[in-house]
Amino acid sequence: MLGSTHGTLTTDFRARVEACGETPRTAVHSSAAPSADDAIPVDVSGRPLHADVPDLDRFFRPESVAVVGASDAEGRPNTGITRQLIAWAERVGARIHPVHPTRATVFGLACHPSVADLPEQVDLAVLLVSDPLPVIEELADTKVKFAVAFASGFAETGEAGAAAQERLSAAVERSGLRLLGPNTNLNAFEAFRDDLDGPAIALITQSGHQGRPVYTLQELGIRLSHWAPTGNEADLETSDFISYFAEQPEVGAIACYVEGLKDGRSFLLAADRAARNGVPVVAVKVGRTETGARMAASHTGKLTGADTVVDAAMRQFGVIRVDGLDELQDTAALLARARRPRADGVVVYSISGGTGAHFSDLATEAGLTLPTLSQAKQDELHQWIPPYLNVANPVDNGGHPVGDWRGRKIIDAILADPSVGVLICPITGPFPPMSDRLAQDLADAAEQTDKLICVIWGSPVGTEDAYRTTLLGSSRVATFRTFGNCITAVRAYLGHHRFTTGYRSPFDDAPRTPSPSYRKAQALMRPGQQLSEHAAKQLLRAYGIRVPREQLVTSAAAAVRAAGLVGYPVVMKASGPQLGHKTELGLVKIGLTSASQIRDAYRELTDIARYENVPLDGILVCQMVERGVEMVVGVTQDDLFGPTVTVGLGGVLVEVLHDAAVRVPPFGEDQARAMLTELRGHALLEGVRGAPPADVDALVEVVLRIQRMALELGDQLSELDINPLMVLPRGQGAVALDALAICR
Repeated sequence: MLGSTHGTLTTDFRARVEACGETPRTAVHSSAAPSADDAIPVDVSGRPLHADVPDLDRFFRPESVAVVGASDAEGRPNTGITRQLIAWAERVGARIHPVHPTRATVFGLACHPSVADLPEQVDLAVLLVSDPLPVIEELADTKVKFAVAFASGFAETGEAGAAAQERLSAAVERSGLRLLGPNTNLNAFEAFRDDLDGPAIALITQSGHQGRPVYTLQELGIRLSHWAPTGNEADLETSDFISYFAEQPEVGAIACYVEGLKDGRSFLLAADRAARNGVPVVAVKVGRTETGARMAASHTGKLTGADTVVDAAMRQFGVIRVDGLDELQDTAALLARARRPRADGVVVYSISGGTGAHFSDLATEAGLTLPTLSQAKQDELHQWIPPYLNVANPVDNGGHPVGDWRGRKIIDAILADPSVGVLICPITGPFPPMSDRLAQDLADAAEQTDKLICVIWGSPVGTEDAYRTTLLGSSRVATFRTFGNCITAVRAYLGHHRFTTGYRSPFDDAPRTPSPSYRKAQALMRPGQQLSEHAAKQLLRAYGIRVPREQLVTSAAAAVRAAGLVGYPVVMKASGPQLGHKTELGLVKIGLTSASQIRDAYRELTDIARYENVPLDGILVCQMVERGVEMVVGVTQDDLFGPTVTVGLGGVLVEVLHDAAVRVPPFGEDQARAMLTELRGHALLEGVRGAPPADVDALVEVVLRIQRMALELGDQLSELDINPLMVLPRGQGAVALDALAICR
C-alpha cells in the first residue's frame, strides 16, 4: 500500500497534481462532454452517447436530512442507525429532522409525525421503514432530492420481491427524487478521516461488507472520499456513481465491487467518462463462473451477463478488472496516488539473486517490460556492486552494499536511467540492519524522484519498524505484501496511463444517422425468421462485404449454366431459411469440375432436402475459394450490452478451440486490430509454414462493417454468423463463404 501522507503534497488539488507531474483534471479531457444544459447526443439507434451525470452533491453533503422511522428506544435496530445518522449529520454540517408518528422527540431533537410536517424542504430522506413505497409517494409532494431505503425483501428474494421492486422503481420515477437502495446499508454515512490529503479513492459496492478492506486503507494513510453502497439499484446504480466520482477533483481512483450490472450501456458510458477524465476505475466483478453468477443474481436480483462479454467490455473502456478484494485495495491505492509514469521499463532490485530472478520471471510472464540496462549503466553500478553479480536487470547487490552509503547510490543510479519508470524491490524477510537501511533508502529516494518505487515486504509478521513506520509512513513508496498483488497493480498502473494518453472516446465516432446500407438491409429483414444463406449474403452485400461469385438456381440445367458463369471448380450448397449446419446433413458439395458432376450434385442435394423435410429456396452454385485463413465474424445479442461483435478462428476450429475475441460497439480500428492480437491463433494471420501473410487490413474492414450493421440494425438482428470468412493473402481481400442470419 502507499503509506501515510507525511510527504509534501499540498491541500490544493491543482497544486498537488502539478507537483506530481500531472495536468489538472480539467485539462485531461480529450473531447468535451456536453454541459448540463445541452441535449445528450444519441447514436443511430437512439441510444445516448454521453453519460448523464447525476448531481449527487446534496446526497453526500446535504444541508438537511429527514430520518423517517427514527428511534431512541434502547434495543431497537433503528436506534443505533438514528444515532449514527445524527453523528454523521454533525460531521457534514447538516440539520437533522427525526420523523415518527408517535414520538415528540428523538435523542433530544424535535420529532415530526410525517414528512409533510417537516419544517423545511430536506435534501435527503433516510427511510428506516420496512415498506418504503408509501413514504416515497409522500416524499413526491415535498420535493425531496434524495432518499435511501435500507429495507430488504425485494428483487434479491425472487419473483414477488422483483415485482415489489418494480413498483418501487416506478414510484421513484414518478416522484422525481433519486433513490439509493433498497437493500442497502449505512456505508454512505461512514466517518472518513479528514487528516489525510492527496488524491482519494471513491468506493462503490453492492455488498457493503466487501468494501471494508478498501475502507481500512485509511489506517495506512490512504485517503477515502466517498462510499456508495448501491444495494439493489432500483434507481441509482453503479454507473451513476462512477460518472459522478469521475468529475470530482479530489478523486484519484474509483474502486468498485460489482455483483451485477443494471444496464450495460450505462456502465460503458460511465467508464468512458472516467477514461476521458483520466480517472482509473478498478473493479471486482463477480460472476466469472456459473456458480458465481447464480449467487450474484440471488443477492441483487440482476443479470450478470455473459462473463466473456463483461470482461471484454471492461477492457475495451479501460476498466481494470481484478479478482480479489486484496487486489482491489492494492491496485486502487497505487493508481490513486502514483505519479504518471515517465517510462514503461521496470527494474527489479534485490539483495538476493534468487529473489530477483523469481520476481522477474513472474513480472515478465505478466507482460511487464524489464529492459536490459545499458553497458554504461551496468559499469556504473559495478562501482558499488561486486563485478561477479548480475546488474543487467534484475539487479542483484549481494546484500552488503545496502548496509552503508553504497545502497542509496545504487538506487539513485537505477532511477536516473531514462528507460526506467518503475523500481521494484522485493524484501522477502526482515534482516536488520540491512533491511532497515534498505527500506529507509528507498523511502528517501522516493521523496526525490518522479518515478514509482514499489516494495514487497514479505515478512508474515508485519510488525517490524521498517515496515510499519518507514515504508507505510512514506507517501511516495507503494508497499505490498505479495508478489502477485504488486505485479497486478503495476501492470494496471502502466496500462491505465497508456490507455488514457490521447484517449478518444469510441462514442464520438458512433454513427448518428442511418447509412444507405441500412435502407438496403431493412428490405431484407424478416422479423422472427432465419434467413437463407442466399438472403444472408445479400445482407452482407448491402454493407459492402465481399461474397463469392454465386447464383441461386432451381433446376439442374440452370446449375450447369451457373457453373459456367461462376467458373469451375465450384461449390454447390442447399439454401433455405431453416438450414443451419448444412455440412452435417450432406448438403454441401465441393470441388465440382464438370457438368455431369453438377447435375448429379443437384439431384443429390434436393433428394436429401426432401428426405430431411427441409424447405429450400434453391441451390447455390458458388465460386470455390481455397487459399486463405478461415475466420469467423459474428454478431450476437447480449442481455446487458446489446449487440456484440465476435471474431475468431473459423471453420471447425471455432468449436474446438473457442479462440475468439469480443467487443461491444461502438469501437474503432484500433480495437478491431486489438481483437486479432488477442487470438491465440493470431500467428496464422501472419503466415506460418511458408504460407503468405493474410490480408489483415481486409479482415479489419469486415469487422468494422459488421459493427456498423450491428449498430444500425440493433435488436432487429438476433444473430449473424460468417463462418468461414476466408481471409486471402495480403492485398487480395476477404470473402464471406457462408453466412447465417436470424432476425428478431
